[in-house]
Amino acid sequence: MEILKYIGMGLVVIGAIFLFLGALGIYRMPDVYNRMQAGTKATTLGAIGLILGVGFMQPEWIIKTLIIIIFIAIANPLSSHALARAAYRNKQKPYMKNKVDAYEKVVYDNPENKKEEE
Repeated sequence: MEILKYIGMGLVVIGAIFLFLGALGIYRMPDVYNRMQAGTKATTLGAIGLILGVGFMQPEWIIKTLIIIIFIAIANPLSSHALARAAYRNKQKPYMKNKVDAYEKVVYDNPENKKEEE
C-alpha cells in the first residue's frame, strides 16, 4: 500500500506541473485559439494526473476518480472545440505570420451557413 501512495504523490506532482504550465500558456499565448489550446491540453492532462493520483492515494475512491477522468477527457476537448468555433464565427482572427486562413472559405462561403444566418 505504501507504493500506491508514492505513485499517487508522483501523479499529483505531475498533474500540478501540467496545470501550472497550462496557466502559464494561457497567460503567454497571443490569441484566443492558442490560449484555448494551452488551457485545454495542459489542464486536461493536469486534472487527469491530479485526480488519478488521488485515486492511487485513496484506493477506495478509484472507481469514482476513473469516472471523473472519463468525463474530463470527453468534456474538455468538446467544450474547447465549441468555444473555438464560436470565437471563429464571431470573427476572432487567429494570430498568423503568413496570413493564410484556409478555414475561412469553408465557414463563410458555405451555403448551409448562409441559411443559418437568415
